[in-house]
Amino acid sequence: MRILIVEDEPRLLANLARALREEDYAVDTADNGEDGVFKAETYDYDAIVLDVMLPKLDGWEVLARVRKKKQTPVLMLTARDASSDRVRGLDGGADDYLIKPFDLPELLARLRALIRRSAGQSQSTIDLGKCRSTRAPRR
Repeated sequence: MRILIVEDEPRLLANLARALREEDYAVDTADNGEDGVFKAETYDYDAIVLDVMLPKLDGWEVLARVRKKKQTPVLMLTARDASSDRVRGLDGGADDYLIKPFDLPELLARLRALIRRSAGQSQSTIDLGKCRSTRAPRR
């Protein structure tokens, strides 16, 4: 599984990347919004962990740009804890929203759930194969 973390606080970014790697995730990182958008649009990820308050482009803009091209599950991880911020994130296309400070086991469980739901997404087309009519022929 491949995860992108977009976080500008160096210590948190390093610790989170290390923790995810210890859980056997392949991890890419970006410390600003522009790099986050570039990586999210260029590579395929199983999930993105996205901060809101980022340099160059904030997390709201990163989310909006990514959603125009990809449906990668996004977990917003931010200190912005107002209800209006959570609603904005979820309505803007985030799949989950976790407030800092956070509990690492909870973050890991939320990522697993996002990836599980994403992997099980249904197709918009259902193939029924050849159908036979059950109506009696007209006479």
